[in-house]
Amino acid sequence: MAVKLTKNEQKKQKDALKQFNRYLPTLQLKKQQLQTVIRQIEGEIEEYRLAQQKLISSLQNWIAVFGENSSFDSLHTLDNLVKIDTIKKGKGNIAGVEIPVFEDLTFKDISYSLFEYPLWVDSGIEALKKASVYDARVKTLQEQIDLLNKELRTTSQRVNLFEKVKIPEAKENIRRIGIYLGDQQTSAVVRGKIAKKKLTKEDIA
Repeated sequence: MAVKLTKNEQKKQKDALKQFNRYLPTLQLKKQQLQTVIRQIEGEIEEYRLAQQKLISSLQNWIAVFGENSSFDSLHTLDNLVKIDTIKKGKGNIAGVEIPVFEDLTFKDISYSLFEYPLWVDSGIEALKKASVYDARVKTLQEQIDLLNKELRTTSQRVNLFEKVKIPEAKENIRRIGIYLGDQQTSAVVRGKIAKKKLTKEDIA
């Protein structure tokens, strides 16, 4: 875009440069904060997944025995006793981004006969509920990451815009205007000297 080579434009460009230099550190700080928080959340997800895997592994022997017992039909599988009712989420804010926060997971109250299930059914139900809570937490944390990554992309684009376009552009415009105004001033001084010399010659004549 063409820039007017005037003092007013020079002031405008200098003011813009000050503004860019003032905003850039804030954007850079926000970018770093978002990157740090995303890494922290990724760490939390990994912890929940490992805990869930450990929990499921501890159930494998029981589930295998239960599954091999032909006296239990498909209607009496353990997962029929664990049904999610509601997932409660709150709202949080990280670096100006509104995110969902996991609060609670409730299950439907399903009654069952102890005569139709193995002795460890209560422990199995509790373990499956815990595994479901891990799932809900991980999904909520992944939602947080998705939202924060979106904001990170926008912030990174702004940082790049300021660093690579706006600030260099403003500096170059100020330089060009400065050179032009300097040349104009020099020309004015030269014209003034020539005019003065001419007037002096006329006075002498």
